[in-house]
Amino acid sequence: MADQDTQKNTAENTEQMSKLMADLSERSQRVVQAFVERQKDSDGFQIPDPEVIGKAFMEMSAKMMADPAKLVQAQSDLWQSYARLWENTAKRMQGEEVEPIVEPDKGDRRFKDQSWTEEALFDMIKQSYLLTSNWMQSTVRDVEGLDAKTAEKVDFYTRQFVDAMSPTNFAATNPKVLQTAVETKGENLVQGLENLLGDLEKGKGQLRISMTDQNAFTLGENIAASKGKVIYQNDLMQLLQFDPTTDKVFKRPLLIVPPWINKYYILDLQPKNSFIKWAADQGHTVFVISWVNPDRKLAEKRFDDYLLEGPLAAIDAIEKATGEKSVNIIGYCIGGTLTAATMAYMAAKGDKRIKSATLFTTMVDFADPGELGVFIDEDQLDRLDQHMAKQGYLDGSQMSQVFNMLRDNDLIWSFVVNNYLMGREPMAFDLLYWNSDSTRMPPMMHSAYLRQMYLENQLVKPGGMELDGVPVDMRKIDVPIYQVSTKDDHIAPWKSTYQATQLYKGPVRFVLSASGHIAGIINPPAANKYPHWTNAKLPKTADKWFEGAEQHDGSWWTDWQKWVKKHAGTKVARRIPGKGKLKALEDAPGSYVKMRIDD
Repeated sequence: MADQDTQKNTAENTEQMSKLMADLSERSQRVVQAFVERQKDSDGFQIPDPEVIGKAFMEMSAKMMADPAKLVQAQSDLWQSYARLWENTAKRMQGEEVEPIVEPDKGDRRFKDQSWTEEALFDMIKQSYLLTSNWMQSTVRDVEGLDAKTAEKVDFYTRQFVDAMSPTNFAATNPKVLQTAVETKGENLVQGLENLLGDLEKGKGQLRISMTDQNAFTLGENIAASKGKVIYQNDLMQLLQFDPTTDKVFKRPLLIVPPWINKYYILDLQPKNSFIKWAADQGHTVFVISWVNPDRKLAEKRFDDYLLEGPLAAIDAIEKATGEKSVNIIGYCIGGTLTAATMAYMAAKGDKRIKSATLFTTMVDFADPGELGVFIDEDQLDRLDQHMAKQGYLDGSQMSQVFNMLRDNDLIWSFVVNNYLMGREPMAFDLLYWNSDSTRMPPMMHSAYLRQMYLENQLVKPGGMELDGVPVDMRKIDVPIYQVSTKDDHIAPWKSTYQATQLYKGPVRFVLSASGHIAGIINPPAANKYPHWTNAKLPKTADKWFEGAEQHDGSWWTDWQKWVKKHAGTKVARRIPGKGKLKALEDAPGSYVKMRIDD
């Protein structure tokens, strides 16, 4: 009887597996067909651009071969390191204790599993990989005669290659994946293949790695859930006014200008980490611009239009809604760049309605844009312009790919391992849901932004840029400014953002938060997670500033509140959205933020 049951179960399992493999085969064919169709419609534009990569490495190879003795010495050093590793591994196999030749960097989470240290085989694989990857990166960095831009590209793409080749990214050399395969009888790999096909189907032949459970969040319910109303809208934005949470509020309203690359609700993920809710709890009347997710109908919108229809239109609307003619303003990332440009424009026109400005991780001087500079040169921007002109916009997923490459181990390869090798579904994570909710870029605006600011650094030159026909000069901004940057920022390097402190005419308070572009800003006091640094002096260089800075435990938010209170005015009766001269158009978070590029 037992034998019959075993045979029956085996037959059922075999039938189920056959059906599953047939389904996977059919889906694979559909994905391949979608990929082929995508190539037919493609204009050849890719991020990263293979032609750009190939050209950089050809130049590097030519310079490297010009000094063969140096290359031979580098290879000899690598082989000597391998010999030491093999010798140590043999000793360890015989029971001796040996010190590792090379260890992962302190922040490298790929090799956290104990097997990478405790098991001699996997320890050897790990060390062999680290020796090779470190050797490759140090060798390409040591090539003489390359121009700075080419050297930067070679270094960046070498890192992408060595990260991709990590043994953690392959089933056969990842001990955790192998253990799971044994425990599940290979079901993790089958499920991983299904997850991979699902992501390829979602991207219509292009791989879009799932980073979070897309069904776990609903805008306005459990994310972007702060209560308020849309009180004004135009082609480019909706203006949200949030409900007050205190009986009395500061007289001067607070306007937040978020980036239009991604969406405003990074500042309103959950009640516990919402800057918007926290600011309302401090007594501010909070207004936020929610940018539209543009399509080709808005292809002609310029950077000037974002200024006129963004902050300036918002300030006009706030006056109608509250009766107040002046505001305190916050700009985040590119929204901060727009805020600084707006203040320079207003200074040129004698407009005094902004009484204080706060800039989150904001680039104004683009002389050193960090690793993003890898993607910005004349050739690449020409290709981008041609692509955007044909498509009518830049797809948000392409921008996301660039940002993910800046932290590829965290934002690409960790999900490859989790989703495709371990066969797991990604967890529900509010930040990653927001990160996957991409936005498009209008060609006219994006091209001007990349060329005039990133490539030519015109914004810091007096009269270098004209906005709506008005030459602007950052040195004429006399508004008090609170500038906060983050120590581990890959998008807006803090030392580059610091340079703007030397431009402004008015008083500046520069504050540095620990962590990165997002976590360093979204750092609520209750979490008590990351410290911050302050220094009342503003020496010429960021390094000198940091030498004299004092570290403080906890969030910079409380420091900002002490500062902004001085510019917020007296307390007045709370303001209810839609009760002023501007009536409510719809409930927050509004319809613009709900426009997804994959709908």
